[in-house]
Amino acid sequence: MAQRFGGKYSPGAPDTPAGSAATHPAPPPVPASRAARRARILFFPAFAFLIPAFRGTPREMVLSLVAGGLILLAAWLTQEGVKAHDAYDARRVARRPAIPRKLFGAVLIGVALALGGLVSQNGPLYPLLFAILGIGLHLLAFGPDPLRDKGLEGVDQFQTDRVARAVDEAEKYLSAMKDAILRAGDRALDARVDRFATAARQLFRTIEGDPGDLTAARKYLSVYLMGARDATVKFADHYAQTRDAKVRADYEALLTDLETTFAERSTALLANSHSDLDVEIQVLRDRLKLEA
Repeated sequence: MAQRFGGKYSPGAPDTPAGSAATHPAPPPVPASRAARRARILFFPAFAFLIPAFRGTPREMVLSLVAGGLILLAAWLTQEGVKAHDAYDARRVARRPAIPRKLFGAVLIGVALALGGLVSQNGPLYPLLFAILGIGLHLLAFGPDPLRDKGLEGVDQFQTDRVARAVDEAEKYLSAMKDAILRAGDRALDARVDRFATAARQLFRTIEGDPGDLTAARKYLSVYLMGARDATVKFADHYAQTRDAKVRADYEALLTDLETTFAERSTALLANSHSDLDVEIQVLRDRLKLEA
């Protein structure tokens, strides 16, 4: 989707306090992967079955409609599976998807092509070959789903699961904020929420790198993000009706404060991790000297 170009001196650009964290803009959101863009194309082949469905015999109509519907379902499952895989790859600690959506999408594509083959072929040979070819090409294009949990060596499974659950819950708050701010109908506010989400996800990655930091940062992943979500929902409903400039300025100031707080917490956790590493290295060096 095209986005309007804008910058610091563009009309309607939000004022940024000097010296705040917003003076160092976070990196832009990660663009959709190639697999995600290819997944959208899968919706179009369904029309090759749906449009001609009403031109043949009742048998051909039923087979064509079912085949087209299965392709639409397969395209949706594949698209969701690619999103889940991208999120899995972006995180250091992640559980495998509960449902292998891409694998199910590949199977449905194969079944749809087999049904489509039965429209013009009476025997099972060619429909079967179409199904095998469709499944194989789907797996080559999109790959399989992640089949194992991704954790950290040296960290017990309990700690890994705690971090994964906490980050999953925090991501839900960010998604709710994004959905709510869309109701305001303001591109600049959409981008502002995206920038705050990027700062929050930097804290997520820091915690995933050292699950022991979860206790110190739990309130940032729950209390603060829950409050940010609730404030965003109320602001979006109010601003969509009134376009109150003062309320907008207050909301942007809130996001700036939260962004600064999350960035400072990430820095503090990284500093603590570095201090723990220094202590561990010093202990090992002293032990080596003692043994020597």
